[in-house]
Amino acid sequence: MGLRDELLKAIWHAFTALDVDKSGKVSKSQLKVLSHNLCTVMKIPHDPAALEEHFRDDDEGPVSNQGYMPYLNRFILDKVQDNFDRIDFNRMCWTLCARKNLNRNHLLISDDDAFKIWCIFNFLSEDRYPLVMVSEEIEYFLRKLTEAMGGSWIEEKFEEYKLQLSSKQQCLNVWELIELVGMGHFSKGMDRQTLSMGINEVFQELILDVLKQGYMMKKGHKRKNWTERWFLLNLVFTVTLMCHIYGDFILMDTFPFPLIVMTSRIPVQSLPDKEGKKCLFYVKCSDKSFEVSASDKKKKQEWIQGIQTCITLLKVGRPAPHHEARQKRRELRQKQQAEQEELELRMRELQTANENKQRELEAMRKKLEEAAANAAEEERRRLQTQSELQDLYRVEMEKEKMVRQQMEEQVAQKSSELEQYLQRVRELENMYHRLEEALEEERQARQDEETVRKLQARLLEEEVSKRAELEQIHLYQQQTISQTQAEKQELERERLAKESALQSAMQQLQQLEADRWGALEQYEEVMKKLADAANNTKSWKDKVAHHEGLIRLIQPGPKYPQKITNWGPAAFTETELSLREKDWQEKKNRPPTPQ
Repeated sequence: MGLRDELLKAIWHAFTALDVDKSGKVSKSQLKVLSHNLCTVMKIPHDPAALEEHFRDDDEGPVSNQGYMPYLNRFILDKVQDNFDRIDFNRMCWTLCARKNLNRNHLLISDDDAFKIWCIFNFLSEDRYPLVMVSEEIEYFLRKLTEAMGGSWIEEKFEEYKLQLSSKQQCLNVWELIELVGMGHFSKGMDRQTLSMGINEVFQELILDVLKQGYMMKKGHKRKNWTERWFLLNLVFTVTLMCHIYGDFILMDTFPFPLIVMTSRIPVQSLPDKEGKKCLFYVKCSDKSFEVSASDKKKKQEWIQGIQTCITLLKVGRPAPHHEARQKRRELRQKQQAEQEELELRMRELQTANENKQRELEAMRKKLEEAAANAAEEERRRLQTQSELQDLYRVEMEKEKMVRQQMEEQVAQKSSELEQYLQRVRELENMYHRLEEALEEERQARQDEETVRKLQARLLEEEVSKRAELEQIHLYQQQTISQTQAEKQELERERLAKESALQSAMQQLQQLEADRWGALEQYEEVMKKLADAANNTKSWKDKVAHHEGLIRLIQPGPKYPQKITNWGPAAFTETELSLREKDWQEKKNRPPTPQ
């Protein structure tokens, strides 16, 4: 906060105090007195005719705050320099506004403490008018005051108080803040002196920029005795003075007279205990030095750290830490307020979009209702048309029913004729199936005949092979008799074995002969079945030929006389018999194989 903003806040309190009827305007005579007092306190040359010259074109009525501001900026604030006592300036403005607004009844604080709270309010209030202090700054001030009084901060108590401020937009004006502190709402259990000391300590820190204060022992320069003094460490010099001296300096006030202490390259350093004094440190200046004894090591370290911090701030030209902390809090609130405004803007946009959507839905609902009414009318027309069509269809159905009955009668007549035709077809199919069964039986009989014939041929071949084998055995026996007497016994044994084999072969031959006769009997049975099948076929052929005259059966039969062998009649063809005869002659003429 700059000097102009700080002065405007105090002047605003004075201007509003002069506005008796709360119309926002003050008479010119009162503004003349206020302007004269401001120029006197801030050491500015006063021109009494400047006010009349400035408002020459206006009427004779009172002047508003907006009308007074151009004059204030041009003739007073633009000329002000930081060479006046700000406490006197604030006290002059306080005197004007406290007389009208301060209610001293039931207050536990003095007018001087109320003035200090008023100054603290101007420092912590927002840069907008009317001036108010937000809840974050109220909490900061009350927390500082509680710590200065040596009490403990109760968060729950302040949260309850914040709930009461919700109806007032979480802020207080200066007179409500003075009443809050003066009534002792957050200082219960503390006496008036403690409360006054706490207010004074917060005032010195926030308004007078006191970084550190307290009692310490100081060694004299001449008598070298140790005396208790009250020390204050603050930042009060301008840049011009800082450059004129060295560029490194601090201010230490010792009661009852102030001393300017200028630092060297090593302005403060710790000293060992001596002369019965402990916690010593040394402050070196350009013309003199100080030896100071703190009450304990913690206080000693705090003072050394405070002096070094003060020097660092003066070197870089930065204000006291609480100024930066206040600015950071304001920037954070502005950021939060901007985010809140952005959120509110988005909420309004969403609400507008929602309202538009609601209007669209309402219009859509009306369209749906109109569409439903149209649909109901259309449905009524459709039902009427459907009823007319049903009556028309009923008449058509009656006509169609009569036509269908006539067609059913014709279909029944055609169905009886078709049934007779189908019955005839089924009879022909049955006759055809029985004819196929007779042909199948004849074909099966011929297959059985062929099988028996092949069996007889196979038995004949086996008989021929056995006879050839017997002839070979007989020839072999004749040869073995003509051999030497020495081999007679061996040959006799072999002969007996051969005779046994011959007997076995004869038995097999007899068995084959029996099988041949059995096959011949089977062949006769098959021939009998074939003759029966042929008779059946002939009879069915006659029936079919008699019934339709369309089917003629072809009966197989030989075209030449059949030959009869021991296998039966027609067992072999002429070619097969010639091949068998030739094969038998070759085997008969072949010489026997020696064993």
